[in-house]
Amino acid sequence: MAELAGVIPPSTTPFDAAGAIDLGAAAKQIDWLIKQGAAGVAVGGSTGEGHTLDAEETRDLVAAATEAAAGRVPVVAGIICDSTREAVRRGRLVADLNPAALQVTPVHYLFRPSDDNMVEHFRTMAGETGQKIIIYNVVPWTYLSPALLLRIFDEVPEVIGVKQSAGDLKLFADLMMDVKPGKSIFSAVDALMYPSYAMGAHGSIAAILAAAPGASVKLWDLVKAGDHAAALDLHWKLLRTWNALLPHDNLPAATKYAQALQGVPSGLPRQPMAPASAEQKKAIEAALKGLGAI
Repeated sequence: MAELAGVIPPSTTPFDAAGAIDLGAAAKQIDWLIKQGAAGVAVGGSTGEGHTLDAEETRDLVAAATEAAAGRVPVVAGIICDSTREAVRRGRLVADLNPAALQVTPVHYLFRPSDDNMVEHFRTMAGETGQKIIIYNVVPWTYLSPALLLRIFDEVPEVIGVKQSAGDLKLFADLMMDVKPGKSIFSAVDALMYPSYAMGAHGSIAAILAAAPGASVKLWDLVKAGDHAAALDLHWKLLRTWNALLPHDNLPAATKYAQALQGVPSGLPRQPMAPASAEQKKAIEAALKGLGAI
């Protein structure tokens, strides 16, 4: 299995008008992302509306992605649910597909577990599934501090990394400063990819990568090559794209529209999420033209 590093776009999940997954379209998107230079793909995350998927749909999506990837890049399987028991069940359901890792959120409903219970959640996940785990640190009211993440790294060896979301680069920096070798910090700070990479991020898993994968891969390559002037110039163009995607709280739908403009079958969002608005569409098209993506 290839190392998990570099640009790993989180695919969108194509739904038809009835809300069913179009697995054929999902496979075509995976192939497109790989051909754009992705170092891996993630499915079933928030960009993929994973919070709307049931366990069997999650398995079907991971299976379709694994078949489409055909060993070219690693596949990360997203799990978004509200109990350890259900997270374990979903992890077991995909185990035979040999994902590179499970991308697992803390619970996303109202009640926050204590730090000790949070550690136990991931310890049980790892022990019961036998899978490597990337913590998806995205849920506002169960957001894990750098200190807690580093504790989980120490106490649960199967937790190999964290996808660090939200816009606070200070929290990202604190993680990068103290993370030990063998653990990976993936940036999901979409608006700040360039500084994330400059600080040594091991890779990225973020919606902007699915909306503009070619430019996102180029940004990673430029930073790795030490061409910071060109990287900063590209960063501003990607930031304009991110700002076009963001305003209406329907990021997966906006990402799908960006993909559709590039010829990728991305389907509809699952209700009750609204499709991209006319205002969003205009801004997204202008931003992608500025990137040279269309």
